[in-house]
Amino acid sequence: MNDAPIILLGGASGTGKSQVSYPLARRLASPIVEIDDIVEALQAMTTPEQLPALHYWRANPEAVHLPHERIVEMQISVARALVPAVRAVVANHLETMTPVVVEGDYLLPSTAAELDGVRAVFLHEGDEEQIAENYRLREPSAGAQHGRAVVSRLYGDWLASQAEAAGVPVVPARPWDDVLERVARALNLAPPAV
Repeated sequence: MNDAPIILLGGASGTGKSQVSYPLARRLASPIVEIDDIVEALQAMTTPEQLPALHYWRANPEAVHLPHERIVEMQISVARALVPAVRAVVANHLETMTPVVVEGDYLLPSTAAELDGVRAVFLHEGDEEQIAENYRLREPSAGAQHGRAVVSRLYGDWLASQAEAAGVPVVPARPWDDVLERVARALNLAPPAV
């Protein structure tokens, strides 16, 4: 395996990706690329006409009131629109042999499975109440976010089923006390030096 690992860490919002990606990056002495930053950059450089899926949420703020299943469909559309950007980031790191941890909601298992030289894992949390609690802890001023938690659970279930079909490991987000080690094992990473 590559001595400079390129790691893709996916999963739905509120599952704990950030809680894993930063310690994982420190362990590997790697930078992190957050897919949300790629989204922001692409939105700044394109128009809704050029990339409609990527601009959908800003152009249609009322869409947060759509049925949960429709919101998940839109999330999948955004993820599919981002595939060329994810491929470009990974290709750059593969070419330069530079390690990186790429994390985000919009990573697709199919993309992770098709990229040679990349290791990937998806975090999954199937409990809507736990996801809502994670949001409450992370964003206390936002109030209860039960609808968002339902969407996250539905999207996370879809991502997990896609990952399993693609042969990409899925790691339960809990228990939290050993999630980093379980992710490292799923990625086939060497234990940290003592």
